[in-house]
Amino acid sequence: MRLASIASGSSGNCIYAGSDTTHILLDVGISRKRTVEGLEKLGVSLSEIDGIFITHEHSDHIQGLPVIAKQTQMPIYATRGTIAAIQAIPQCRCIDPERFVPVRADEKVRIKDLQIDPMTISHDAAEPVAYRVYYGRKKACVCTDLGCYTDYTVECLKDSDVLLLESNHDVNMLQVGRYPYPLKQRILGKKGHLSNVSSGQLLCRVLSDHMKAIFLGHLSAENNLPELAFETVRVELMMAGCEYSPQDLPIIVAKRRELTNAVEF
Repeated sequence: MRLASIASGSSGNCIYAGSDTTHILLDVGISRKRTVEGLEKLGVSLSEIDGIFITHEHSDHIQGLPVIAKQTQMPIYATRGTIAAIQAIPQCRCIDPERFVPVRADEKVRIKDLQIDPMTISHDAAEPVAYRVYYGRKKACVCTDLGCYTDYTVECLKDSDVLLLESNHDVNMLQVGRYPYPLKQRILGKKGHLSNVSSGQLLCRVLSDHMKAIFLGHLSAENNLPELAFETVRVELMMAGCEYSPQDLPIIVAKRRELTNAVEF
């Protein structure tokens, strides 16, 4: 099984997960051109994608959906709330309603040799979810756009082999930055985005011997830096007295506008 970030950040998100025979995309928040280029570097063509799983309807997660849907016949999986929200967007009204396949949190979807299990997240969208992807006993999780986490979140992410987790912003950078006050409050709220510190704290609770790689994703272009996210998460792991040393963990900051090397496990 492989997991790769084609793009991850506040400007657009697109994640690939697949096996030798099955290929899926988690969000298409970048252009069709960039999506195709990223897939080609992975040795996969757009025509081989078996389905697109949408986390929620915000533009940085569905920007490329209308064009990709127009040029392909792959099914589009999302919760009913997300489907309704997408269909209300003018640019997406061209998508055939029959293309959408409703999913529900904690109800598994099988596509050939992959199992996809949505999980509830706290974000200011219609009905957002994150996704757990299973290939036999292998487990990959993509969990971004959550303002807070709960024991449920921890249980969902435990025993992951690979985890792509949001590390959206540095709180100090956000507070002194140029964003208007209501937007700052939205980001910091329980339905906003996970900070570097919170990301590190959540990691402390889900690390296990299963973990092969950690991607830090969905970094803000305005309120974060890759080096800052990386170091903050490492410090949180050390301060928490976690039994897993940061030096022993492959922590990778997912790139904003280009492919981040795939992890095979």
